[in-house]
Amino acid sequence: MLSTANAADTTSQNDNTITSAKDIPGKKVGVQLGTTGDEYVTKYEGDEKGTTIERYNKAADAIQSLKQQKIDCVVIDEQTAKSFTEKNSDIKILDEEFAKEQYALCIKKGNKELLDKLNNAIDELQADGTLSDIVTNYTGSAKEIGTKPYNEKNVDRKNGTLVVATNAQFKPYEYYEDGKIVGIDMDMMRAICDKLGMELKIEDIEFDSIITSVQSGKADVGAAGMSVTEDRKKNVDFSNFYAETRQVIVVRNTESGAAGISFFEKLQQNFVDSSRWSYIVTGLGNTLLITLFAIIIGIVLGALIAIVRTIHDQNHKLKILNFICKLYLTIIRGTPAMIQLLIIYYVIFASVNIDKILVAVVAFGLNSAAYVAEVIRSGINSVDKGQFEAGRSLGLTYKQTMLSIILPQAFKNILPALCNECISLLKETAISGYIGLTDLTKAGDIIRSQTFEAFIPLIAVALIYLVIVMILTVGVNKLERKLKNDNAR
Repeated sequence: MLSTANAADTTSQNDNTITSAKDIPGKKVGVQLGTTGDEYVTKYEGDEKGTTIERYNKAADAIQSLKQQKIDCVVIDEQTAKSFTEKNSDIKILDEEFAKEQYALCIKKGNKELLDKLNNAIDELQADGTLSDIVTNYTGSAKEIGTKPYNEKNVDRKNGTLVVATNAQFKPYEYYEDGKIVGIDMDMMRAICDKLGMELKIEDIEFDSIITSVQSGKADVGAAGMSVTEDRKKNVDFSNFYAETRQVIVVRNTESGAAGISFFEKLQQNFVDSSRWSYIVTGLGNTLLITLFAIIIGIVLGALIAIVRTIHDQNHKLKILNFICKLYLTIIRGTPAMIQLLIIYYVIFASVNIDKILVAVVAFGLNSAAYVAEVIRSGINSVDKGQFEAGRSLGLTYKQTMLSIILPQAFKNILPALCNECISLLKETAISGYIGLTDLTKAGDIIRSQTFEAFIPLIAVALIYLVIVMILTVGVNKLERKLKNDNAR
C-alpha cells in the first residue's frame, strides 16, 4: 500500500492541470507551427519530465485539440487567445504572462527601398493616430470595437501592387469576415498602401510558408502578427515595430459549465451565418477545375510517355527519350505531391506572377502523368502480341496499328485503373491550400477557424468528396458496360 507522501506524488504526476508556466514540464503543449510560441516552448521538448510539443498548422486546430483534451494547454498570442475564449467559455487564459514580444513586417533581404517606404508609412500612421484607431477598432473596449473602421482613401495608385502574404486564421490580426480578409494587420496594410499609392493584394497561405514566399519574391511583404527573432532575421529583414503583445497560456476552463447548442444551430453557424456556404462553393469549383484539367494533362502526357517506353521495349529505339521518361517517372513517383507543388510554386515559378490555379493544374497534371503512364503501358502490354502482328500483316504502319488496334483494347483494360487515378487526383488536390489556394478542404478550414467547430465542416467536406467519387464511379461503370455491349456485337 502506498504511503500518504507517495500517493500525493502520484496524484501530482497524473494531474494535467496547469495553473502557471511552472506546470508545463511533463505536459502536452500545443502551438502553431513556426510561431514564436513554438520557439518559446521548444526548450521544454525532450526534457527529463517528458514534455511533449504538439505543432499545428493552424491556431484553431490547437484550440480544438485543447477542447477535446488531446493536449493540456496552448501557448499563443494574447489577442488571438481572447478571440478564442470569447466564443469558447470552456477555455480560459491564465493570468501569468508567458513572454513579451513585438510585431513587425518582414521584407526580402536587401530590399532597402521598400523597407524605408514601409518604415516611413508606419511612423506616419503611428504619429497621426491611424494605427491606434485600427488597433482600438479590433481590441478596444466593448463600446469601442467596430467604431473606428479604416476606410481606404481615394488616392492615385500609380505605384503598382503590393503583394502581402498572411495567414488569415489569426484573429484579430488577420481573419475572414463576410468573405474578405480583415484584421489589424490587413487594415494597417490598406493604410500603408494609401500612403504609398499602391494597390493591395493579399495572399492567404500557411504561416510557415510566409517567409519562404517573401524570400522567393512571391510576396513583397509578410504581415501575420510576426515577431522578430534572430533566426528569422537571418532570412528576411524586418520593419519597425507596429504592435506590442505577449504570449499567454490557454487552458481548459473546468468551471465553465458551458451549454452546447443544437445540431441545427451548428448548421446555421457553420454555413448560413455570414454566408459561410460561399467558401464551400468557391472551394468546390476550384477543386473540380483543377482535377479536370490536371487529369487531361495526365492522360495526354502519360500516354506519350507510355508509347515512348513501349516502343523502346519492343524495338530498342528512342533510347534518350526513354531515359528521360524513366528519370521523370522515378522523380515524380518517388517524391510526395505536396513537395512537388511547393517546388513548382516557390522554386520553378519563383519570379513569375502566375495564377495559383494554373500552378496547381500543372503540378497535379505532372504528378498524375507519371502514374497514368505506367497504367497505359501495362494496358498496352496486356493486349495479345498477335493483335499487333495481325495489324502489321494487313499493311498498317506501326502508328496505325497502335492507334486503331492496340490502344482501343488497352483503354478498355485500363479503364478501372484510370478511374482510380481520377479519384486519387481529386483527393490529392486537398493540399492546394499550402500555396494559398482555396480548394474544398481549405474552405472547410476557413469555416473551422471562424466557428471553432470541427465536426460539421469536416463532415460536410468529406460528404462532398464522397458524392463526387460516387458520381465518377457510376459514370465509369456505365462506360464499362457500354464497351462490353459494343464488343458483344
